[in-house]
Amino acid sequence: MLPWNVISMKEAGIDLEIVEDGKTFAENALIKARALHAYLKERGQEEKTIVMADDSGLEIDALNGEPGIYSARYLGHDTPYTVKNQNFLDRMKGVPEEKRTARYICAIATVLPNGEELQTEAALEGRIAYQSAGNNGFGFDPILYLPQYGKTSAEISVEEKNAISHRGKALQKMKILLEEHR
Repeated sequence: MLPWNVISMKEAGIDLEIVEDGKTFAENALIKARALHAYLKERGQEEKTIVMADDSGLEIDALNGEPGIYSARYLGHDTPYTVKNQNFLDRMKGVPEEKRTARYICAIATVLPNGEELQTEAALEGRIAYQSAGNNGFGFDPILYLPQYGKTSAEISVEEKNAISHRGKALQKMKILLEEHR
């Protein structure tokens, strides 16, 4: 998808402890990208490196946007998603269909070698299901119902998911921005 050699921090042997204290997905993605750019700059390696970071999660409208930016940490890092998902299903009992709206959000932040910053964001809209369903996925996929498919995100195929993914959409937007900044 991108015409660059993409490597993760882990693959690069970089182990940074980054505090995500932003109030939005976009702020947290930018915090991570800036931290890695600064790390590379301290080592004189920023001139040839484009840094990209993302932050993503689930927002449930009937629960005032929970878990939002706390999606990964909700009920604790070590709590299995089956428990997290059941917690949301229990809290959504009695909530009518039209108020079960929810979405995955992905924000991507990029810092170019010259320090210029680019940001994109995309969403995958759905509803909170009445029960957990499906095994094709992870995290909150079994409870995010996608009306256009009549299935949860964990019930659709990998190909279907890639076609509508919030991450894929945000990355495609970033690819366009990067091509404009070549």
